[in-house]
Amino acid sequence: MSQLFFRQTTVYEEFQTPLSLFELHQQIREELEISFPDSYWVVAEIAQITPDRRKGHCYVTLVDKGDDARNVVAQARATIWSARFSMLSRFFEDKTGQPLKAGLKILFQATVRFHELYGLSLDIQNIDPNYTIGDLARQRQETLKRLEAEGLLTANKELELEEVPQRLAVISSATAAGYQDFIHQLQNNAYGYSFHTTLFPATVQGNDAPASVNKAMALIANYKERFDAIVIIRGGGSQTDLSCFDDYSIAASIGNAPLPVLTGIGHERDESIADLVAHTRLKTPTAVATFLIERFRSFEEYTEGLYDSIRMFTAQQLNLTEDKLERVRLRISNTTKDFLQEGRDLLETLSRGLLVKPKAFLDSQKHTVSDLERDISACTKDRMHQRERYLSELAVCVEGKAQRYLHMKEHELNTLSHCVETEVKENIKLKEISFTKQSNKLAFATARKLQTDEHRLKLIEASIKANNPEKLLLRGYTLTLVNGRIIKSIAQVQDGDVVETRMKDGTIHSIIVNKEANDTL
Repeated sequence: MSQLFFRQTTVYEEFQTPLSLFELHQQIREELEISFPDSYWVVAEIAQITPDRRKGHCYVTLVDKGDDARNVVAQARATIWSARFSMLSRFFEDKTGQPLKAGLKILFQATVRFHELYGLSLDIQNIDPNYTIGDLARQRQETLKRLEAEGLLTANKELELEEVPQRLAVISSATAAGYQDFIHQLQNNAYGYSFHTTLFPATVQGNDAPASVNKAMALIANYKERFDAIVIIRGGGSQTDLSCFDDYSIAASIGNAPLPVLTGIGHERDESIADLVAHTRLKTPTAVATFLIERFRSFEEYTEGLYDSIRMFTAQQLNLTEDKLERVRLRISNTTKDFLQEGRDLLETLSRGLLVKPKAFLDSQKHTVSDLERDISACTKDRMHQRERYLSELAVCVEGKAQRYLHMKEHELNTLSHCVETEVKENIKLKEISFTKQSNKLAFATARKLQTDEHRLKLIEASIKANNPEKLLLRGYTLTLVNGRIIKSIAQVQDGDVVETRMKDGTIHSIIVNKEANDTL
């Protein structure tokens, strides 16, 4: 396996004294000053711009995105010193209608500077606004072509605006003077028309405007049934902040909107792309309010004119109808007279014929009636004979069936009677046996009860005899009474009471002198 050997070069072999970084940067600066002694016109896009409001300078980051405008191929820092910045910024705004801001492509004159500490930078000395105007116009045309290719340029104009748009979704800043003017003019219109407005707050100027307006448009689309139209208004701000309404995303949102869009965003010199895409473009918020009020008024005048036309047409039709009815009445009257005359003639002819024909007619009718009577009589007799035979046969049949039915029911009744009689006898026999058993049980229980009660009475009698006081006295016990009541406690007597003591052979009367309680109780 071969080995590679590298020869290490030393500073001594190169015979070169090393440079410090500062010295290297000094040489770069000197070379740049020699190579780029003049100022140069450069085209670049502003990626970031930061004004220093305290010192008045402006610091800019510039980029070059190449031909495809996607990838950054170069980037540099630039400075517009205060002495030039105020003048250049005012001049640029006056010419282009918008301030210097990120996203703009500019043509500027600058000198190349290199600082040992801060590196490469450009000092902007002049800006050509005509280039930016042309670039903005190019971007505008590209946006319009894209919208047209996608069918969005006229999509909103093709929507039908209500004759009387009352329910309005308003996109504006809540604090904008133009919004306040718009609401004031609608609410205080001279005709007393009523409008219902709903504000969808959004930023309507600056770099944040496209995203904010698109968000409001998307929210309105979710509630499109509640509104007749969308109104985008702006007023009271600088005319230089309106470039956001040339943004493709806002125009696309308007083109895709489900409702007609009315704009009043304050462009005085020309139309923004949002104005071109919108259904109706008006210059100011108050102009939008005036348009809506006038549309109301036009519709009212149209309806009033329509009412007058209908009233006149109705009057004409009534006159024509009255004339027609009069002609019809005359025609009916004449026709009726002719018809009545014809009727009179016919009646007269008939009356003459009736004077001759009644007798012959009556004779023919008599013969007809006689024939009819004979036919009816014969037919009736035949029907009566047939009915009698049928009833006789039916009576014989019914009588036979009735006898058989009665015989069958009689047999069933006899059988049922025998069964009932047998069952009753068996039940009586069973009841007699049960009654005998119950009687025997009752007699036995009664005898047993009497025997038990007799034994209990004997025991009670023996107990009474055993507890007889006389027997207790015979056994040596005494009875002590006071006032005829037996004493069971010394608490029942007082000193001086006369006590009666009964013994088996006599009675002792004594007086209570002293009481002495038993300590053990």
